[in-house]
Amino acid sequence: MVVMGDSAIFVAAALVLGAILGSFLNALSFRFGTGVSIARGRSRCMRCSHTLVALDLVPILSYLFLRGRCRYCGTHISIQYPLVEAVAALLSLGVYLLNPNPLLYAFWLLVWLTILFIVIYDLRHFIIPWSCSLLLIGLSLLYIFILWQQGASLMGDWTIFAAGPLLALPLFLLSLVSRGQWMGWADSGFELSLGWLLGLSLGGTALMLAVWLGAAVGLLLIAYAHLPKRWSNRGRTMTMQSEIPFAPFLALGAALAYFAHVDIFSNLPIFF
Repeated sequence: MVVMGDSAIFVAAALVLGAILGSFLNALSFRFGTGVSIARGRSRCMRCSHTLVALDLVPILSYLFLRGRCRYCGTHISIQYPLVEAVAALLSLGVYLLNPNPLLYAFWLLVWLTILFIVIYDLRHFIIPWSCSLLLIGLSLLYIFILWQQGASLMGDWTIFAAGPLLALPLFLLSLVSRGQWMGWADSGFELSLGWLLGLSLGGTALMLAVWLGAAVGLLLIAYAHLPKRWSNRGRTMTMQSEIPFAPFLALGAALAYFAHVDIFSNLPIFF
């Protein structure tokens, strides 16, 4: 697809805005739950505490220019910073291409940035903040309201209401049976919102993909952990009981369903 004229400007703006918001998510991920306000003080190096100037904070480019090191003390900068900024930029672009309407773009960008933050936090702390799950649930209910305002027959199409609870139920039961050991309680809240946002067919596809991807990655990590020591640099042994965050797989499955339109259930009669 060739993008020209005003469209090219909007594409560039979406990428830049996404990268900037990704930088904000990075700062939020390090301060969230610590009692330190995101608005408190200027950004500092986490090692030498030197206040960072504007040139140190340009999304993606500063990391490349500084070669991944602090300008003042030479400490390695976490790869999380440019990765999150790049992913947020791509999400912003993808959302714009699917939703050029400004209001829809703003809505879905907020949805996907919330999902991205959940992934970041789950990878760092092995937990999904309930506040983020509740925000996403609120956005998904707003989306259902928008569909109703646009004339959707909500009472006639039972899948709109049922998608969230039906897809969240398996994760909730895993948490209930294991008392939160096999699956975190907030994962079902996360899946509840994804079901409402994607619908039963796309949401079911996203959940299925998440299970497959999670199982594949888990088995690969276990296999890697059992390689001879001379072949691996593992820091700890992976077992079937090892904890692996599931939110990244839920988010990846949702992204494939939403952006790539992967739908493995679309031909089943129940989804017509």
